[in-house]
Amino acid sequence: MFETLSPDDLLTEVEQCRREEAAIIGRRMAAVAELLGHRTLEAEGVDDDPGYAMITGFARTTAEVGAALNLPPSSASAIVSHAEALDARLPEVAALLADGRIDWPTCEVIIRRTELVDPDAMVELDQRLATKVSGWPSWSRRRVINAVDAAIARLDPGGAKERRVAADTDRYLRVTAKPNGMAAIRASIPAPAAAMFDKRITDMAASVCANDPRTTMQRRADAIEALTDGRELACTCGRSGCPVEPAGSESRGRARFVVNVIAGEATLNGRSEEPGHLEGYGVIDAEQVRQIATGAIVRPVGPPPTSAEVAASLRYQPSAAVERWIRCRDLTCRFPGCDRPAWRADVDHTVPFDHDDPSAGGRTVPGNLGCYCRQHHRLKTFHGGPDGWRDAQLADGTIVWTSPTGRQYRSTPDGAELFDGIAAACGMPRPRKRNRRREKAARIAAARDGMHAKRAANEQTLVLNRARYAEIDIRKWRNDMRRTLLNLKGGRPSVSPWCTWVNDPREDERISADWRPPERDPDETPEEPPF
Repeated sequence: MFETLSPDDLLTEVEQCRREEAAIIGRRMAAVAELLGHRTLEAEGVDDDPGYAMITGFARTTAEVGAALNLPPSSASAIVSHAEALDARLPEVAALLADGRIDWPTCEVIIRRTELVDPDAMVELDQRLATKVSGWPSWSRRRVINAVDAAIARLDPGGAKERRVAADTDRYLRVTAKPNGMAAIRASIPAPAAAMFDKRITDMAASVCANDPRTTMQRRADAIEALTDGRELACTCGRSGCPVEPAGSESRGRARFVVNVIAGEATLNGRSEEPGHLEGYGVIDAEQVRQIATGAIVRPVGPPPTSAEVAASLRYQPSAAVERWIRCRDLTCRFPGCDRPAWRADVDHTVPFDHDDPSAGGRTVPGNLGCYCRQHHRLKTFHGGPDGWRDAQLADGTIVWTSPTGRQYRSTPDGAELFDGIAAACGMPRPRKRNRRREKAARIAAARDGMHAKRAANEQTLVLNRARYAEIDIRKWRNDMRRTLLNLKGGRPSVSPWCTWVNDPREDERISADWRPPERDPDETPEEPPF
């Protein structure tokens, strides 16, 4: 089927199929929403008070969709629920899906993250998300989640706080025994506590030597037992020269680990309710930011001054300040679509660092650094060059990737998407506050207002022009009467008491631009012709 197509043509086919698939899903969701409307009206019209016997329109639609698509009730119910959300709450996002401009996974994330938003805020939230997503050249699932959560925190901060407080009252930790001698732990705890727990477990799992035979996931599981015992994780390499303390050793004191939270200065000082970003979790509200900041080390984040860049740029390893800025700017791996966190990624030089002559190029400056996960770092390193993947970084931090087939993908930093301060430092363009449809409506309204303002002046001009045309016509008519008199009487004047103007000289049939009609008596009757 595709034997004769080039790799670039095959990728074009893949993209086209993705767009068509999204458009088909959008069409299906629109049909389900329309069916739901029919069945809801039908159910409400059966009986005013059906009581327990009522089969709602949602239940009717779910049953029909499940039968038509051969789906279990849970899956059919999810489809109907998503279709209703797109139709009633997210029409702008639904339009992007129908046009194939976003894929279904992105749309589903938006639906799920906006389920509890106040209906009064949904109209603006829908427009803001549609404008933002449609303007992205590429995006990852984490960027979509961050954008949705940040927009909700800004448009409905009170509701977001209420939902978080309500969820906090439902926190739990459950241990369930399994039949194989193991147990499953499931918990719902506040995001800051979860982030710190995850960081602590990760650090403990990495504290053993390189010869430890366990996988990372096994070491993380064993770290829970060590944490409950108040000791460090023991290494199981079995070697006498292991640099890690032997098993069963006491804890070396209170554990210290780093959890990164990014927020604006106004949020920390309580002057703003702008949300922050918690490493390993995502967007958190301002109150949680201030809770975490209590007793924590606060460091300003920003590009280093130019004077400090000159000397540091000639070193291969970036300084701690530069590395912190790059990770906060990027938040995730900069390969298109990748959402691996920047704090676990490699900081790579876009233009390779010249170890022989550092001043020749590839300096260690923010405009030449980016965060790549290990997989995409290796891809660039070992599959680069003219026939591989190539990257180029623009002045605002945008990285343009060129694929082996010559296609280009633009990756903008996630941090600049969430924080205006980072965007300003990067020189990122300000986001559009209105979408194209609203801008067009505003232009039309302004044009109509201008037309209404000019209508009175236009009416006066129209009246004057009509008077000018009438004056020229009457002068021509009087001149015609004078020529007729000359032909009939051979130059003798008329003695009639009517229309004495017929004896006057011929009038000029052209009038000047400053001519104005004379004031007329409204009771004056027109004269009769003299003959």
